[in-house]
Amino acid sequence: MSVYTPHLAPIVALAFLGTASALILCLLIAVIGALRKSRVLVLTGLAVGLALSLVYGTILLALSLFSSDAVLAGGAWKYFCEIDCHIAYAVAGVQVAHSVGSEMQPIATSGKFVIVQLKTWFDPSTISAHRGDAPLVPSERKASLIDGAGHVFGESSRAETILTAAALHSMPLRTPLRPGESYVSYLVFEIPNESSQLRLLLTSADSLDAALWGHENSPFHKKAYFALPIS
Repeated sequence: MSVYTPHLAPIVALAFLGTASALILCLLIAVIGALRKSRVLVLTGLAVGLALSLVYGTILLALSLFSSDAVLAGGAWKYFCEIDCHIAYAVAGVQVAHSVGSEMQPIATSGKFVIVQLKTWFDPSTISAHRGDAPLVPSERKASLIDGAGHVFGESSRAETILTAAALHSMPLRTPLRPGESYVSYLVFEIPNESSQLRLLLTSADSLDAALWGHENSPFHKKAYFALPIS
């Protein structure tokens, strides 16, 4: 199973850009009306702009309220729209340890380390025939770990040191990709020993995505998680 955020991305992008353009036009009409002291133009611009905002916002909220959480099994892809293509992510493996590094100089934690191996892939089937082979820099992502009790953990501030000690080479998540290319990154978390039933949430870090219909970052929209095959 694969999931997309948002669904029908080209239509969603056109709806957002079209609505934004129409709202700017309505504002211009209202401003022109004010300069000409035309009550009709001012009220028309404001009324149409308000109606467009209400319609767009209602659809945005309805899609969020009728959404549902998804939990992806190992190897399943989560796609993020990059306008003219899609970048996909999948969990390729998970390591859990109480310390990493050599026995002489171990790096320990008060709980346990969870190191998630994440694969990033530029799906070549999601581009048009005219796009070409130009590289794409993926948008910024935010990763967090959620346990069965609902506790949320961000990435460890010691991630680079921990990965070096564990002899793991991690590609930055914003490394450019050409169609068909992929690479592996490692996400490091430090969590309490009692945390179990873990899920990984990888989301877009772009605040503008909250305004897109059907995007998991939009208000009240449910999320797509990666299940981690550990207790």
